[in-house]
Amino acid sequence: MRLLRGSVRTYDRSGASGRDEAGSGRLWLDVPFADNGEAKQLGACWDPAARRWYAPRAGMAGLDRWRARPPLPDLLPGEDRSFGSGLFVDLVPQSCWFTNVRSGVAPVDWDRVRRMVYRRAGDRCEACGRGRDPAAGVRMEAHERWYFDDARCVQVLRRLICLCGDCHGATHFGLANIQGRSAEALRHLTAVRGTSPGLAEAHIAEAFALWQQRSARTWDLDLTILTAAGITLARPVSPARREEIARERLAAERGSQRALREIDGERN
Repeated sequence: MRLLRGSVRTYDRSGASGRDEAGSGRLWLDVPFADNGEAKQLGACWDPAARRWYAPRAGMAGLDRWRARPPLPDLLPGEDRSFGSGLFVDLVPQSCWFTNVRSGVAPVDWDRVRRMVYRRAGDRCEACGRGRDPAAGVRMEAHERWYFDDARCVQVLRRLICLCGDCHGATHFGLANIQGRSAEALRHLTAVRGTSPGLAEAHIAEAFALWQQRSARTWDLDLTILTAAGITLARPVSPARREEIARERLAAERGSQRALREIDGERN
């Protein structure tokens, strides 16, 4: 899978102040997850409500490298927010497993992407309508909607959508099955789509049949809607390495589920 870079106008990211787009005056930081510990040691503070790091005062030079960039626009250049609406099983080709948009962009930009997705959706799932509720375990996640150009064998990112954890799990039904959550995913899919279990299972079967067809090919990845908004792409992963990553992550997922079953067996 190659990352295709579109030759379109990008947004100017110069002159970033790092101030909150909502006007709170906070000196927000864009800290990748891997840098959380270091940022904290250098004096960064965590805002649990905003789910974001910030500098408690100006002039903390050690935090400058994480100074926040301007927020992304609510509509990315070329994005179609009507594309792929509702809840359905959406399986990416096997060669693209575990190499999603998050792995395709620079870590410092990923938080900007997901914050934009959550903000414009009002922190509500765009499939079932539930809002974020940490006390009830309802979290939001950013999910990609892809258009598959069969003629060119290109997987084109058309939209980013905000999904709750349950809707995201049903969407990635193959992963839910590996993780032993297929029954829960089926129930949620049935409820949100307002259909019968039989029709939901038929929908899942069709999705897997399409997945098998697409998995027989190697797809290039087009993230133009992100690069046009100034998002930096990470170094593309070669097809051979991508398949290795998929096998490694799949083995890890299956291994963790076996371990959990063994623990449950010991408890019982």
